[in-house]
Amino acid sequence: MSESNPRVDPPMVADEATTLTAFLDYHRGTLALKCEGLTDDQLRLRPVPPSNLSLLGLVRHMAEVEQYWFQSVLLGQEITEGHFWTEENEDGDFDDVDTADVAADFAVWRAEVEAARRAAAGLPLDTVGRKLRRGEPVTLRWILAHLVEEYARHNGHADLLRESVDGVTGE
Repeated sequence: MSESNPRVDPPMVADEATTLTAFLDYHRGTLALKCEGLTDDQLRLRPVPPSNLSLLGLVRHMAEVEQYWFQSVLLGQEITEGHFWTEENEDGDFDDVDTADVAADFAVWRAEVEAARRAAAGLPLDTVGRKLRRGEPVTLRWILAHLVEEYARHNGHADLLRESVDGVTGE
């Protein structure tokens, strides 16, 4: 990891838990990298109409995703409102970026990432979350795999958004 690239390549040989968490951290770093060097206004841009996606919206959304899966599903905490959504606006993470405090929103995302790491630390992958998802039990293994998928999907969006904002491409 370096200042210009916040990612660490996942190990080629490791146990399952190390592999899953390393890939998740790699994708977290990818989202950070896609946002690096942009102004607050550039992070708020929605350059691919009619989509409401912005890089800041993706960061805000992933903060909500981290909180939901690790704090709510895994640990069983009751979350009645998210950081950026409400019952009145369930898409507030994406919708309400025009006047958002970019630094504060990134801090929320980083805090949720750290809370997720603490929640999963030392737990066996077969640990079943305290809340059901769609009536089904969910293991930590599934949560980690799902978060890798969620970040990978949104990092594809981030690639297109970043290129649309300033032409920067890359892995």
